[in-house]
Amino acid sequence: MASASIPVYNPSNNPLENSSSHNASRESLKMEPLADCSLLPGEERIIDKDIIYICPFSGALKGKVFITNYRLYFKSADADPAVTLDVPLGAIGRVEKMGGASSRGENSYGLDITCKDMRNLRFALKQEGHSRRDIFDILFKYAFPLSHGLLLFAYLSQEKFEENGWSVYKPMEEFRRQGLPNDKWRVTFINANYELCDTYPTILVVPFKATEEDLRKVCTFRSRGRIPVLSWIHRENQAVICRCSQPLVGMSGKRNKDDERYLDLIREANGTAKLTIYDARPSVNAVANKATGGGYEGDDAYQNAELVFLDIHNIHVMRESLKKLKDIVYPNVEESHWLSSLESTHWLEHIKLVISGAIQVADKISGGNSVVVHCSDGWDRTAQLTSLAMLMLDSHYRTLRGFQVLLEKEWISFGHKFANRIGHGDKNHADQDRSPIFVQFIDCVWQMTKQFPTAFEFNERLLVTILDHLFSCRFGTFLYNCESARDTNELRSKTVSLWSLVNSDLSFYQNPFYTPESNRVLYPVASMRHLELWVTYYIRWNPRIRQQQQSPVEQRYIELLALRDEYLKKLEELQLSDSSPNSSHLSNSSTPNAASPTQHVTHLHTPF
Repeated sequence: MASASIPVYNPSNNPLENSSSHNASRESLKMEPLADCSLLPGEERIIDKDIIYICPFSGALKGKVFITNYRLYFKSADADPAVTLDVPLGAIGRVEKMGGASSRGENSYGLDITCKDMRNLRFALKQEGHSRRDIFDILFKYAFPLSHGLLLFAYLSQEKFEENGWSVYKPMEEFRRQGLPNDKWRVTFINANYELCDTYPTILVVPFKATEEDLRKVCTFRSRGRIPVLSWIHRENQAVICRCSQPLVGMSGKRNKDDERYLDLIREANGTAKLTIYDARPSVNAVANKATGGGYEGDDAYQNAELVFLDIHNIHVMRESLKKLKDIVYPNVEESHWLSSLESTHWLEHIKLVISGAIQVADKISGGNSVVVHCSDGWDRTAQLTSLAMLMLDSHYRTLRGFQVLLEKEWISFGHKFANRIGHGDKNHADQDRSPIFVQFIDCVWQMTKQFPTAFEFNERLLVTILDHLFSCRFGTFLYNCESARDTNELRSKTVSLWSLVNSDLSFYQNPFYTPESNRVLYPVASMRHLELWVTYYIRWNPRIRQQQQSPVEQRYIELLALRDEYLKKLEELQLSDSSPNSSHLSNSSTPNAASPTQHVTHLHTPF
């Protein structure tokens, strides 16, 4: 169905651009559909239709909409410059019909589209002859392929990249980098076939003294079988971050000697006097979970441990908070009561609690004390806390490739439920499992990059790209809930990794101010006064909000770096020419007062 003259896809193009400087007449749109939109390999055009886009910023715009098996693309016919929309179908959360055949009023009949990326779209069509039926059916079918027995686009894509992003994370290599295994911690393959825990990865690190039988016994007392396992170890003091799910204490206050002994083995591994257990939940929620068979580690059973509740709310609270935030930023920003409106969403308050919890974890580890982190099931708040603490403690994770490893390890391999939380390809927009937990984590990372602008090798562009493709279904990286489901669906052999795109053009995502510091621990300020709303993500669709372009300082710095590289290249050429036999008499005749090329470059290099 695709046109034979589809332009070759250039990965340096931004597929999510929402405006265009090119104008085109309606006639040219009919003659050359998608002429200025590069289709991806494997992307096919399904339908195009004359339509009116009810733009919240520019009013009603006549144009043409194209729907492929990957995106919705609109281009206005009579606006100058042309207004374009380029929306991956995976970013669509809900499609509804607007108005009926008898609706009165201009542009009252059409489609309402709710997106997962902080914007909504509204299109109007002519009322006669069921003009919206075909486009509604096609959009509904391709935006929610899994609900219609179709494949996600990631399985249809035929993109090729220089690097295979699936090779970014190799568990054994990462554990060796941390200095594991050692005499206190061992690698176990007990979960090689996902028999111990179907939502955990196949390779786990556990206390050296814990036998396989011990692990099986502990598994029965932890929610979903998610036993405490090592995420990260401090090179010097050997303190560890372990992650797990809640113990199955229940209303009767059950105890499990194997679980108690197992936590003691974690404590003993580096001689920690008292193991700190960070329960991400508010204490009232943890108590309430006893009614459904869950609970927390009581003082009487775990005498060598201290329990700290971090008061981070659950997935439902976070979903409602982001919904409130969207209401105040799209389509219009409430200027007159902005601060009180923002405060009423509680979004930054939740960000503060997550960062504050991670700081406590990192600080305890720096002090030489091992910690165990869990929430209810250990795949939402737990992942936020462990990965942020590891980002604070380990500079490797602040590099471009190290950050990819962190996401692959703590989020993807340890079973954050991406399919449930995002709803890839699923029409059930009201699913109570949907929640922006990963978006919230990336926001926390952005807050850290703002407070430590030279500590991260990657820039904001990487974070936005990650969130865009969290929804897009173009890559396989964030699909499914756990590794066992990915293996069943042959994800790595049938889809492309997001890291293939990123690592094929690393310079696009690099922070020019990055200064490597191997042993520096970052402690961000988790105060409301120091936290900001991430405007360039949450309000980026509003053209009236001045987009935060690359700062003049950053632009000038990049120019100076390019100039430095140019001079260094010239120096290299001069040195090569000086070392050749024909130039030996020139070097011998040089006077002591003549400045050498090296001296010139040293002088030029000084400002950098």
